[in-house]
Amino acid sequence: MKLLLREQFPLIVVYLAQLVLITLVYRLDGGSGLNVSLYAALLSTCLLIGYLAYRYVTNRTFYERLETTPSSLDEAGGPTQDSPLAVSLRGLLGSQFRLYKNDLHSYRHKLEEHIHFINQWVHGMKTPLSVIHLIIQDKDGPPFTAIGDELDRLKKGLDTVLYTARLDTFEHDFYVERLNLETIVRGVTSEQKRLFIRKRVFPAIQIDEQITVTTDEKWLTFVLTQLITNAVRYTTEEGKHVFFHGMVTEDKQTVLEIRDEGVGIPAGDLPRVFDAYFTGVNGRTFQESTGMGLYLVKQICGKLGHEVSIRSEEGSGTTVRIVFREQDITNLTNV
Repeated sequence: MKLLLREQFPLIVVYLAQLVLITLVYRLDGGSGLNVSLYAALLSTCLLIGYLAYRYVTNRTFYERLETTPSSLDEAGGPTQDSPLAVSLRGLLGSQFRLYKNDLHSYRHKLEEHIHFINQWVHGMKTPLSVIHLIIQDKDGPPFTAIGDELDRLKKGLDTVLYTARLDTFEHDFYVERLNLETIVRGVTSEQKRLFIRKRVFPAIQIDEQITVTTDEKWLTFVLTQLITNAVRYTTEEGKHVFFHGMVTEDKQTVLEIRDEGVGIPAGDLPRVFDAYFTGVNGRTFQESTGMGLYLVKQICGKLGHEVSIRSEEGSGTTVRIVFREQDITNLTNV
């Protein structure tokens, strides 16, 4: 009703103006008196109210639709009444919706083709990297060590590209199972031994052999690799440690904490460390920072039903805490 009154406001103003004008004409012409003028105004007002009521009844759903925000695209069609205005609006919205769907389908198809290309390209690049690694694995000397280090960087970069591309189709590429937490952590630290050796940083694992978690091994391995890479990268002093502490809390939740003895994160940067492409103050000092590592960690843990948090003190290191929520991952597998 409010929308109707706003739409018809100019008509109402014009009506009132002409009503005043006609009344003045009656008075100037020596009309039969005030009562007759009032009676004419009453009849004219009744006609106006009748017109507005007719407009509202015939276009009620039209006005209601314009005042209501649809909750989905399926509800974005025009009103169901058969008044000319409603029919025209329904036709216009239907045409626009078809055009929108065609454009959306086209962009989605292009995006899928792009993701497919990225996947094929990454897998194609991994083959020559593996060949180069086999060629130099028995070679000694600083040049071959440097080549091996660069191969590790390339492999991690390709994995980041691959997992970023697959993030939107996560539901089609995960397998949940019960895994031993210590075995996973030791496996990842073993894969990253070249990084630990190069930086002269040592892993310290304190995880009960009986602790198990329900998760996807491939995605969790990528998460741990990102966290280890960050922990070692931001540890500038030799002889320091990266601590892995696994525990089961009193409320039966399994927790993994990864703590380094690195440079830490400034307090002003902590609220944004999980944002995409955010590198912060440390990113200006360590040029290898991309701002995507912790973002992917947050996104993947969220999709796996795990909770990840971070605390840090500048100059004293950083601790990343992953809580494996069994109920959340069970709900994910049932979707």
